[in-house]
Amino acid sequence: MTTISAADVKALRERTQAGMMDCKQALQEAGGDFEKAVEILRVKGQASAAKLGQREASEGTVQTYIHATGKVGVLVEVDCSTDFVAKNPEFVAFARDIALHIAAARPLYVAEDEVPEETREAERKIYAEQASDKPEQVRDKIVEGKLRKWLEEVVLLNQPHVNADKHEGKAIEQLRAELAAKMGENVVIRRFARFEVGN
Repeated sequence: MTTISAADVKALRERTQAGMMDCKQALQEAGGDFEKAVEILRVKGQASAAKLGQREASEGTVQTYIHATGKVGVLVEVDCSTDFVAKNPEFVAFARDIALHIAAARPLYVAEDEVPEETREAERKIYAEQASDKPEQVRDKIVEGKLRKWLEEVVLLNQPHVNADKHEGKAIEQLRAELAAKMGENVVIRRFARFEVGN
């Protein structure tokens, strides 16, 4: 059995924000391999986040962002399972950060399942028309690729956070899942409204 030092456990905890015992178990499971332990914790975190996703989120916070010019503003509702987490400064900061992102990135929908089928079809037709001069066997792939790219642009959860340096280029859904795993609760970005003067 591999001997795991307290320093290794601490380093892994600092990098992943996982609990001390989880870090120790992951390091033991990985035979002391730090990168493998990180991967084990990520997989477990995603699994527990998926499990948390089935819990009701009836508490939460509404946060705002008003751009310095006063011409763009956002209201966003982010929900969780308990009022304890709803008042947690990190949870509130996450909601504010999402409001800032929405102001800059202009998403139209929170999740893919909110995109109406007729809107998808209209986009598909445009991409099919654009690909009509390409060889027939690649047209469908081109259309699906462009549709996927469009969904990345208009769906909040698919968008990489606008503050790429701070969030290492992670998508909003990844940040949401990480916060859910860290808080031990379901975290749901419920809805948002974006206002822009003249639009």
